[in-house]
Amino acid sequence: MEIKDRELHRITSTAIIYKGDKYLLVRRSLKKKAFPGKWTVPGGGLEVDDYIDTPKTTHDHWYCGIETSLRREIKEECNLQVGKLKYLLDIIFIRPDGIPAIILSFYCPYKSGEVKLDEDNTDYKWATCEEAKKYDLVEGLLEEIEMVDKILKGENEDNLEYKKH
Repeated sequence: MEIKDRELHRITSTAIIYKGDKYLLVRRSLKKKAFPGKWTVPGGGLEVDDYIDTPKTTHDHWYCGIETSLRREIKEECNLQVGKLKYLLDIIFIRPDGIPAIILSFYCPYKSGEVKLDEDNTDYKWATCEEAKKYDLVEGLLEEIEMVDKILKGENEDNLEYKKH
């Protein structure tokens, strides 16, 4: 596969949203190029519009651009507000068009709102970790949900690592 530019990456983020012991799963439209019909969690790509028209945090920088982007994606995709975003892990893959992509996976508590899906998603479920096993999830997502479930149950975060091989 040809990599278009070895220094540039598309940056995206996802949110494992929890409410009690349940996690929000959304089903991707069959029209989506990537993972059509698969179950996943809300998220999407960082866009320049997420920060360019806002005041810089310092003279030269914008802080919290990923957080701003992810909160926008959650609102657009499922109409929810969430609490504090906590970093879980990162995923890297090469898209079919040769562009490397980085996904930053976060988890956060549900705060408010009623789920209303956009056109990119066709269904949703609030599922426990055990129930999530019954869904056709995007590869690796079940392990991420299991990690969050253990964190929320108070297991030592230092011992929670995604399988590296």
